[in-house]
Order: sequence, then C-alpha cells, then structure tokens
Amino acid sequence: MTAPARDTRPSAVVVGGGLAGITAALRLAEAGQRVTLIEGRPRLGGLAFSFRRGELTVDNGQHVYLRCCTAYRGLLDRLGAGPLVDLQPRLDVPVLGLGADGGRTLGRLRRAELPVPLHLAASLATYPHLGPLDRARVVRGALALQRLDLDDPALDAVSFGEWLRRHGQTPATAAALWDLVGVATLNATAERTSLALAAKVFKTGLLSDPGASDIGTARVPLGEIHHDRARTELERAGVTVLLRAKAAELKPADQHAVRLESGELLTADTVVLAGAQESAAELLPTGAVDQRIGDLGHAAILNVHVVYDRKLLRRPFFAALGTPVQWVFDRTAHSGLDVPGAQYLAVSQSDAGAEIDLPVAELRERYLPELERLLPAARGARVLDFFVTRERTATFDPAPGTAALRPGARTRIPGLLLAGSWTATGWPATMESAVRSGHAAADAALAGAGRLPVDRGDGRWPR
Repeated sequence: MTAPARDTRPSAVVVGGGLAGITAALRLAEAGQRVTLIEGRPRLGGLAFSFRRGELTVDNGQHVYLRCCTAYRGLLDRLGAGPLVDLQPRLDVPVLGLGADGGRTLGRLRRAELPVPLHLAASLATYPHLGPLDRARVVRGALALQRLDLDDPALDAVSFGEWLRRHGQTPATAAALWDLVGVATLNATAERTSLALAAKVFKTGLLSDPGASDIGTARVPLGEIHHDRARTELERAGVTVLLRAKAAELKPADQHAVRLESGELLTADTVVLAGAQESAAELLPTGAVDQRIGDLGHAAILNVHVVYDRKLLRRPFFAALGTPVQWVFDRTAHSGLDVPGAQYLAVSQSDAGAEIDLPVAELRERYLPELERLLPAARGARVLDFFVTRERTATFDPAPGTAALRPGARTRIPGLLLAGSWTATGWPATMESAVRSGHAAADAALAGAGRLPVDRGDGRWPR
C-alpha cells in the first residue's frame, strides 16, 4: 500500500481567535499554508462577541466602525457579511444635552457633500451646545489638527488635553466635541490621551475625506459575524479551528511548539500570538521584543442594558451631554426581543474605570434616573430587565508615551509574530486596529517565507 503523501506546505499556528487572529489565519491559509487557529474561549470574535441571556441575544458592548475603517470593512466583505451591517450614507449624530435647569436641547453633528473641512461647517454653525466664540475656537483647533504630521514621534509625548489648551480650546469645546468623540473612540478623556492617537482619530475620521466619519453598526448580533461567518470562512479556507484550546507554553525553535493546557503539542514554522496583550506577554520568550508590553495598562468599558415595556427612542442612537450617560443605542431589532411594544436600550460608557466595579444595584440607581431625564417617556415606563456587562481590560491605556510600548508584528525570533489591536498599528484599540495588525503579521510571515508582502490596510482582500 502506498503511504499518503506528506504535506510539505509551510505551517502556522495562530494563537487567539479575535479579529486579529481571524485575519492572520485567513491570509496565511489563502497563501497556501497549513493553519491551525486556537482560541481558549468557546467562540471566536475576541472582545466583540454576543451571548445569550434568556431569550435575548446580547452584544457584550456596542461596537461601531467608520467608513474610514477600510481594513475592517475589507474583513466584513471577506466574510460575506456586508448585508449584515449598516453604514450611514452621511454622518448624522444626534447630541442631546441637559441643562442645569433640566431642560433638553437637541443638536446634530452631520456632514454635507462639501470638501473637508467645509463638510462640517454648516452643522457646527448651528450646533446649540457651543456658543459662537467656542464654535470659532473649534474651527481653529480643527485646522491646527489638520496640519499635524502623524509620523512625528514627538506627538506621543504630549497629551491631547494639553495640546487643545495651547490651541485655544475651552472646557466647553472639550466636553461638547473633542471628548464627545474622543472618549468613545480612544477610551480616555483628552487629558489622559496621547496626542498621536487623538490626532490619528480626528485627522483620519473627520478631516481626511468628507465621508470618512460615517458610522457603521451591525444589524445582527456580533456573534453572527465574528463567530458564525468567521468560522465558516476559516474552515472553508482550510484552517483548523480549535475552540476551548488555551495555549499554556511556547517553545521557539526551527519548528516552534505551542503546548496547550490539555497537554497537546502543536508544531509550526510560524506562530502568530494574536491574543490580548497580557497573554502575549506571558507566552513571549524573554528578550523577544524591546517593548515593555506589561506597562501598556488597560482602560475599561461599561455597558448598561435596559429593557423597557414601551418604545422610548425613535432613532438608532444618540450621544448625551450634561449627564453621566455617554451614548445610547437601540438594540431591540437584532436582540430577538419578543415582547410587543418593548424596547431594549444599551448605554455605552467608555473610560469607565471609576464605575467598572460598582454593584448592579448602584448602577441602576445611577443610570435609570439619568435615562428618565434624557427620555421623559421613561418616567412612566416599566423596566422589564436591567443588567450590566463589564470589560475591565477593553483596550490598552492610550496615555502619552504609549507608542514606545507597542511592538510591531516582528519579534527577534524568526517565525514568531505578534498581532492585536495593542500592537503598533498607529490606530487606537479598535476593530480596525485589530484587523490591520492581523494583516501586518501575515505580511511579515509571508515575507519571511519568500513571498512579497502586500499592505492590506486599504480594505481590499487578496485573491
């Protein structure tokens, strides 16, 4: 009997099944490598996932993307998930402000079909949460941001808050605009954020192209995209997906070995560590990178979920000012809520370190009255369910000095690569950063195997 032919293709193990690991695994498999992806949890998707709570399907948090997130949009296309998301045809953010007297004022941040920066001029001119002088200050600040060189390493040594003050910004402009956008995207206030990361967000999202800031959201639970679709496409590409398989040890050599907690040993020419920053730090051999990954730190995100017995919100989402509430999203349609007339709202709270460990009862006492102030119809509504999801390590801490702590895809050990939103993508810890890091790791691996690397950060996918 003839022995089966030995598979001589290059082999790779990808440790971590978040967006970075999914991207790297797909790219390597499509380049002809034998790929095994291992994930310690029972699902793919990393921190952008769904779970069941009774009859509800719940996203762990509200995850959005922008039109400028070309790498993430490219992944959506690769997974065949384009019909499962909505992307605004034009930026439109309702901003509901509460005055000291309890009065409510609704403003909107939206763009026109005009060149940058005129695309936001009309919206800003009528923005009721800022007076005329502060609107002029915002324009001056935006023009100064536009002149910054994102490749200048000195930007990372300065806080965004300090830079804003130098350029005439006030507490009012910070609250009504810079932090309104920045806290949601950077997971920290301007005072605690690296200017380099803030400039990346504002220059790319608001000041690069008129449509760059249009907001995208999933119209189905995230698990349908980041787990169901991703697993189908990974397996179709030939990737072996092992869930509930946690890496316990990495032994680098000519053939790297990854030992699982079960005792199973996987060997490969290439290993991509695509998990959280702390898990990568635990597995990395001493001296593999120059950066002190353990010093990156974390920033928390809290999500408050409320199911009311009636419809209170008639728009998909809004941002809030003058209240602890930051952003509120209607999650009714894709959660599977089957109570006639009821509505499920999610309150997304970034930079939530001060609240992340508060008891549910205390959070209920804090947020339900605030929602009643914002949505007066809530005063007569019955709360059918109230629960909280907490991500204590949602993102890396985007403080000044962060860039020096973020390693690139390559390590000092041939064939050992890094991926994750915390690596040196130039982006804050977003889904876009995660996907870009997966591309960077795959490019580095293919370059090491003699293949010409191609930057896939433009949203296209190689075929």
